[in-house]
Amino acid sequence: MRAHAFHAVVKEALLPSLRRQQRRTRRNHRINIAAANHTSQKMHSSPPDLEKLSELFPSSDAHYQSIPTPKTIENTDKIALKSMTREEMKNWLVSIDEKPSRVEQLIASMYRRRQGNEDVNDDATPSISYYCHDIKDMPSSISAKFRAKMRDLASFSGDLRLDSINVAKDGTHKVTYALADGGVVESVIIPPLPGEVEEDGKKRRTTVCVSSQLGCAMNCQFCFTAKMGLRKNLNANQIVQQVINAREIAGEDVTNVVFMGMGEPLHNTENVLKAVKIMTDPKGLNFSKNRVTVSTSGLIPGIERFLDESDCMLAVSLNATTNEIRNWIMPINRKYPLEDLLGVIRKRFSNSNNSSSNGSEHAAERRSRRQQRVFFEYIMLANVNDSFEDADRIVEISKTIPCKINLIYFNTHEGSEFTCSNQEHILAFRNYLLENGVLATIRKSRGDEEMAACGQLGKPEDRANWKPQPPRMKPPKSMSSSSSR
Repeated sequence: MRAHAFHAVVKEALLPSLRRQQRRTRRNHRINIAAANHTSQKMHSSPPDLEKLSELFPSSDAHYQSIPTPKTIENTDKIALKSMTREEMKNWLVSIDEKPSRVEQLIASMYRRRQGNEDVNDDATPSISYYCHDIKDMPSSISAKFRAKMRDLASFSGDLRLDSINVAKDGTHKVTYALADGGVVESVIIPPLPGEVEEDGKKRRTTVCVSSQLGCAMNCQFCFTAKMGLRKNLNANQIVQQVINAREIAGEDVTNVVFMGMGEPLHNTENVLKAVKIMTDPKGLNFSKNRVTVSTSGLIPGIERFLDESDCMLAVSLNATTNEIRNWIMPINRKYPLEDLLGVIRKRFSNSNNSSSNGSEHAAERRSRRQQRVFFEYIMLANVNDSFEDADRIVEISKTIPCKINLIYFNTHEGSEFTCSNQEHILAFRNYLLENGVLATIRKSRGDEEMAACGQLGKPEDRANWKPQPPRMKPPKSMSSSSSR
């Protein structure tokens, strides 16, 4: 039955993961006990031989001064309606001699759940809530002539084929999708932990972390996805479909969307802005604008356009407080250095009590309520960016930029030269920020044993659209002579 087809695919994708889970639980219990005994020593082990690393991984400044715009692969057979905003869909309807008011029927069909057991001649079969994935499944209340015309000209397809679902011990789902033209893209569904379900009588959020590209061009040295290089942009419908599928898989409505999966969202600005607008359409998926967050490594043109055209939340991956370190771990800093990046953010998010000109006050008035504060993400790397001098510089940044600091555990992966700061130090770092008036939190690591945690997505070994791994960056000379705390 069409109404149940997607659920059958989900069940089939889940079965291998559930079988593995029982075996993994017993094995991981033994491994985790052993790992816990030496974690603190490992987290504060001596830095790697940086001089040797410099020889093995020469840097290439020129590689980052001119990042090409990737090609976006499009299916030209039919119009992908999930890649259209409301206004674009209205204009298209007019161009094919249809009333623009038909847009409401299309949006409701694609983005509103239906109760469906209409194909089942059994009153005992419970009705399930599902999304319409095919134009032929549009409600029969819509004229047959219009439905026939849509079948000929357009598609509800998200151009994603569900490949697998892996479930971590904490309930995090890593979902992989095969692209029609090659490659596998990943997204992550993060439910609340059992003890977090209720807070002040309200349910905690369920978040889907979506990907915007296959691979990434930014080459952040701590990120596994970066090893893929950039292979292609995702279209708006492929981004939106990740959210729709997440709502089906999670069994309850996903409340939050974060663009923190594979890719740099603001290197695919056109499709990301479309997807954000589609997700927040009140008569469509109806996400609150303060529950959709777009994260960036610091592409200034993309930041400016996003803040001009969207009222959703912005997160910036800061991860270092000096150009020397940021040039190393986030090479995009060589094109958009810290002073330029913070300058743009300061102009857009300046503290009202630090505004000395009427122009700044007017700029603050123009900002939406959701853009009164920027989120800074900060991955804690032992002996790299976690000194209290770094904390002091964050305090200084916060004096002129209203912000919230999210401290993130570094999730290790094969071949990485970095280790995570230990938990005690991360707590001390967070407390130091709080004591100095900075709003700071620690983001819990979720799904790391399934390679579903922050910075772990992607398959560099995948031969589809393969590209050579981007160059590794030379560590700064000061690191070779620095000593551990």
